[in-house]
Amino acid sequence: MSDAAEEKPAKKKGKLGKILVFALGGLLLVGGGVGAGVFAAGSGLVPGGPGAAHAEDDKPKPKLVLKSEQKRAGDGAEGEGGKSGGESEAKPADGPAGKPVPEVPGGEKYASNYFAMEKEFTSNLQNSVHFVQVGVAVSTPYDDTVVERLKTNDIAIRSAILMTLGDTTEEQVFTSDGKRQLQRRLVHAINETLEQKEGFGGVSNVYFTNFVVQ
Repeated sequence: MSDAAEEKPAKKKGKLGKILVFALGGLLLVGGGVGAGVFAAGSGLVPGGPGAAHAEDDKPKPKLVLKSEQKRAGDGAEGEGGKSGGESEAKPADGPAGKPVPEVPGGEKYASNYFAMEKEFTSNLQNSVHFVQVGVAVSTPYDDTVVERLKTNDIAIRSAILMTLGDTTEEQVFTSDGKRQLQRRLVHAINETLEQKEGFGGVSNVYFTNFVVQ
């Protein structure tokens, strides 16, 4: 009888030991998961973590270009065929007798860095049998960083432009006021796309290099 009584506490201790082992294993798994999450966030694998913030800081930031630093025709700047013309070292132009041309006050403070998109856009008009075909160029007061981002996100930007054209009515494309409204809507669409993709827009104006309604 005494031997049987002594064996019962031993069994209880064995069960308690198993419970402690399982609990310790669970804590280790939770701790490992938390540690992995902290590592992923810190390394930038998780959006919004400290590592992602550092990655954003490493991106080149667009810089405003003063009017005096703008490239001029003949300086090797190209603004057509998907190429841009904007930032360069400022060189005073020579006037008669080799004297520098004086700067005339007025005009915009910052340069206009132009970029013409390579392919034209064709889209049906809203609730119409007509369609519009346009060539689009943009300008930015910033350096070529904005232009490079336009090229990088070309597909997304072209999609945004086509969707904007598809929401345009006949009345808008047949009047000057309507075309100016369309320009402003395109600026908004392009900047919105750049902000989503790059965190910064930077486009100030849209210009039509070709405009045909059929």
